[in-house]
Amino acid sequence: QVQLVESGGGLVQPGGSLRLSCVASGTIFSRYNVAWFRQSPGKEREWVATITTGYTTNYAESVKGRFTISRDNARNTVYLQMNSLKPEDTAIYSCNLRASWGKGTLVTVSA
Repeated sequence: QVQLVESGGGLVQPGGSLRLSCVASGTIFSRYNVAWFRQSPGKEREWVATITTGYTTNYAESVKGRFTISRDNARNTVYLQMNSLKPEDTAIYSCNLRASWGKGTLVTVSA
């Protein structure tokens, strides 16, 4: 059974940075693509970024140039480095691997 646990969220001022982590267990992490999604209050969940098994990365237009996804297969962990944060980045961020989801970590961008 795959389990995903996110961490690293919090309150940050506009223009600030945060790094999110997602640790996976119960699977051979290195064999799968991993993605970050986010959901803001009253909105649909939206895709943020994906990193493939070959370390290819893709980003939503809204975060391109500001967010960086990376992975450490030795630690079964995927990261999301978020820079130049904006109030509209406020959301619960969750990671996804295969059909599994973590519970998410809340990011609030506010002055």
